Amino acid sequence: MNSSQNASSAPTKGDAPGSGSKNPFLAIGLFVRQVLAELKKVVVPTRTELVVYSITVLLFVVVMILLIFGFDAAFSWLSRIAFSDPGAGI
Repeated sequence: MNSSQNASSAPTKGDAPGSGSKNPFLAIGLFVRQVLAELKKVVVPTRTELVVYSITVLLFVVVMILLIFGFDAAFSWLSRIAFSDPGAGI
């Protein structure tokens, strides 16, 4: 077994969720540092990637609009057939 397997799984005093400082300004500072560290991990797409992603999303939206329009037209046609009075002339 290596040393990580020998380690206790119980959290130490510093690892406990509520064991931090009671100073709210230190907590805010920690939060801001963590946010900035996460923002450094963000990858900004290149111009080409952005164009490709935008076109893909727009095409997907158009396909979904056409699909929903088709279902709506089909169901309205079926409901007109099912619920219309054949002798009414419409």
